[in-house]
Amino acid sequence: MTVRVVLADDQPLVRAALRMVIADAPDLEVAGEAGTGVEAVRLAETVRPDVVVMDLRMPEMNGIDATRLITSGPGGAHVIVLTTFDDDDHVYGALRAGASGFLVKDMALDDILAAIRVVAAGDGLIAPSVTRRLIEEFAGRPPSAPKRRPVDGITEREREVLTLVGRGRSNTEIAADLVISVATVKTHVTRLIAKLDARDRVQLVIIAYESGLVSATQ
Repeated sequence: MTVRVVLADDQPLVRAALRMVIADAPDLEVAGEAGTGVEAVRLAETVRPDVVVMDLRMPEMNGIDATRLITSGPGGAHVIVLTTFDDDDHVYGALRAGASGFLVKDMALDDILAAIRVVAAGDGLIAPSVTRRLIEEFAGRPPSAPKRRPVDGITEREREVLTLVGRGRSNTEIAADLVISVATVKTHVTRLIAKLDARDRVQLVIIAYESGLVSATQ
């Protein structure tokens, strides 16, 4: 099954580089390109892509607002935020707006392709190289602190798993920490997503912070 991708970036060179590498991937195709946030939303509505690779800084409408409209609109495309570290103040907002991934522009193109596949499959992804920075620098202290979100209806073990997911731990690391199998961790994560009405793993990270289970100082 081919994953259809929309590229949203106001820099033509960035789009061209991504387009070229996607063209060489047999399971991916570019369904459209947008140079503004408004164009990205319009394309998402008309071509119904699986994934939108979204820059945060664009004219007419920024990537956060575009992400919110795309993820809540018909088709519910997954959004990967592609940005640079000087956008730190905006990344948490993008994730809360529904982004399923956060990548930096200096990542290897092959890693970006792998991320597109992961997000298209329904899993959230934050680049390993920036996960700890995400947690320490802005996930624990968003621009406007959100209201505490209660985490009800989950078991004590699920609460432990949610806490570790919020700390950026992988399934393998969680399994080692809790002395359980990776398959069991995956089951707990799947149940947490269902019980907490989360889109994916990235949204579980947000919930872990908003519920107070995890903070930037932990």
